[in-house]
Amino acid sequence: MTLATSGLHHVTAIAGDPQRNAEFYLRTLGLRLVKTTVNFDAPDVYHLYYGDEAGRPGMLLTFFPFGSVPPGRHGTGQATTTAFSVSPSSIGWWQQHLRDLGIEVSDIAERDGEEAVTFHDPDGLELALVAHPQGDPRAPWENGIVPAEHGIRGLHSVTLSMASEDGTVGMLEELGLRPAGRSGNRLRFAAGDGGPGALVDVLVNPDEPRGLVAGGTVHHVAWRVPDEATQEQWRAELVERGAQVTAIMDRQYFRSIYFHEPGGTLLEIATDQPGFAADEPLLELGRALKLPPWLEPSREQIEAALPRLSLPAENNPELTEKTAT
Repeated sequence: MTLATSGLHHVTAIAGDPQRNAEFYLRTLGLRLVKTTVNFDAPDVYHLYYGDEAGRPGMLLTFFPFGSVPPGRHGTGQATTTAFSVSPSSIGWWQQHLRDLGIEVSDIAERDGEEAVTFHDPDGLELALVAHPQGDPRAPWENGIVPAEHGIRGLHSVTLSMASEDGTVGMLEELGLRPAGRSGNRLRFAAGDGGPGALVDVLVNPDEPRGLVAGGTVHHVAWRVPDEATQEQWRAELVERGAQVTAIMDRQYFRSIYFHEPGGTLLEIATDQPGFAADEPLLELGRALKLPPWLEPSREQIEAALPRLSLPAENNPELTEKTAT
């Protein structure tokens, strides 16, 4: 293709109880809830966005917390690990922090100069914290419960598990990612400058069973483009190459197109603009339930269908505990 993504925009996963989800990502990981909204395609379900102060692209992990949802199965044809970037001096702190909270966490592992620990969220989503040897210049959310010097800097990478590398590798290269190393059955690809937030690993396991997307699994992985005009070019080129691509969808805070890569993972191309301050001030992000204009006429019914969500004060430190409705 003639275009190339600069890196990850966000990762979206499926969760169960929204209260448990919010408490884990705000209290345990120290992220900010930058938007409380609904799944535009199923408005009786929240869509919760976690990230840095402003919810910048490359910093975001989002969830559809369905309440009662059957567990998924990790396997091929899906993104199986979502990794966050932290300071090289913080890996030991995070390992102890998680253990102090009763979370099972791996020993510190080293690969290609990076140190990492892995663990799972309450729904079984596999997460990792990775320290890149050159560090990460992105600023963490400084007002969360985690001390700023140890705060998460944003997404580091995602791992795609595949039965075969061929089709997936070809698609990643078409998206403008380049090979950045291989270790056994793990292949790394990089976009943009190739640092944290611009990496994807392809883990080839032909004997592993096919994954099932449900609770505790990734729904889709989104890649960045700067604007709608570039996104339209992406869509035209993908269609020309035979991909089954959706129409451009208005997600209020970005515009999106979706398609499956040959191995089965659902991918998204999302615009950087207009961002999460499009419908509320920066200081108030995540405090109230926000709906797109086409759902506002149904606000009363939507609010009645959603469970009440009590947000920890750490999400907005000048407030006491509050309820999003």
